[in-house]
Amino acid sequence: MLNLISTPIGNLGDISQRALDALSNADLVICEDTRKTGFLLKHFEITKPMLTFRVDNEKRALPRILRILEEGKNVVLVTDSGTPGISDPGFLVVRAALANGIEVNAVPGPSAFVMALTLSGLPTTSFTFRGFPPHKSGPRKRFFEIDVLSPHTLIFYESPYRLQASMQDALAVFGDRRAACANDLTKKFEQVKRGILSELLEFYNSEPPRGEYTIVIEGYPKDRANPPG
Repeated sequence: MLNLISTPIGNLGDISQRALDALSNADLVICEDTRKTGFLLKHFEITKPMLTFRVDNEKRALPRILRILEEGKNVVLVTDSGTPGISDPGFLVVRAALANGIEVNAVPGPSAFVMALTLSGLPTTSFTFRGFPPHKSGPRKRFFEIDVLSPHTLIFYESPYRLQASMQDALAVFGDRRAACANDLTKKFEQVKRGILSELLEFYNSEPPRGEYTIVIEGYPKDRANPPG
């Protein structure tokens, strides 16, 4: 059996009892980084063998993981934080397990984009999560343009190294829409900034970004006469 276990995105107190039970009962824990997962397990006094499963070794590690699952082992998959498969490894092993008739279960839990959305003050009835934009400006603008007329609230992840550049491109593509930027969610210095894109860009140009960011941008208003451009 393969168990997908969501882990805290910052505050270790957010882990669920079901997640702890699943980790305690696992024969093997598959993780992105054995150091980070090892810290989590040690904090809760759990000792388990671990196997690394990252973006750069997914295809190489997959056959070994399938063999272990086919032996009937109870395997847990976690990522460094949050929910496996959400802008993190997980999809390939889930698809392969299902294709081979292996049962897959999940223990839900923290997800940064859901928390950022609910804190943003923007509509939550419908939204589109787009993950990380491309690193370079040209592809990034084209990536944004796909959703320029979408009425749904848009959600993106971004690193501190590209936050200002991404926001500049978002402003150019979407126009000066309402938005929110959240970082260090559930941690001591959690921060959510709200405003229009130009205001947020001005803030982060004066306050260097730190930590991983979730950007939430309002969808295209249906009553607007002309699209941004």
